[in-house]
Amino acid sequence: MKTLANLFAQFDRLDTSINRWLVVNSITILRVCLGLVFLGFGFLKFFPGISPIEDLATRTTVVLTLGQVTGHAAMDLVAGLECIIGVCFISGRFLRVGVWLMAAQMIGAMSPLVFFPGELFPGPRYAPSLAAQYIIKDIILIAAGMVVASTWTGARLVADQTSLASSLSKRLPKVYRPAQRVPTAN
Repeated sequence: MKTLANLFAQFDRLDTSINRWLVVNSITILRVCLGLVFLGFGFLKFFPGISPIEDLATRTTVVLTLGQVTGHAAMDLVAGLECIIGVCFISGRFLRVGVWLMAAQMIGAMSPLVFFPGELFPGPRYAPSLAAQYIIKDIILIAAGMVVASTWTGARLVADQTSLASSLSKRLPKVYRPAQRVPTAN
């Protein structure tokens, strides 16, 4: 039984160390990964025929710009915007600008759900097409952008150094009860 307690104590120390590392690094990693996604997908849009969302993005841009930006210029606009967002997030410079541009871009990216619902939900019982799924997954990008945006004024995660054992006993009191220490007489 003592070996199991030692193993749990070692795991508890590992868990606490990993949590400390995540508190220090996770938002930076999220910011850079978000930037890589925007830069990568934006870069693809510069090349006709490569982006699977090209036709829909072009038509949406035409609608949003009231017909002022059409054809491949519409894709170049979207591509340039996404690349600028990506560079802002990757570098961490002009982060507020990047977040505001991302907010505008996400409105544009989600708008086909309003402009072209019949095309995006054609299946039985209005099942989403692959393009609709591509758009709907952007809610995760929005949530990640919100986390990154929360840091632009200097906000940071703070670790509450709670051991796994005490955390489990608080959250699952009927399931997990740490072993009681028996006082020893000297």
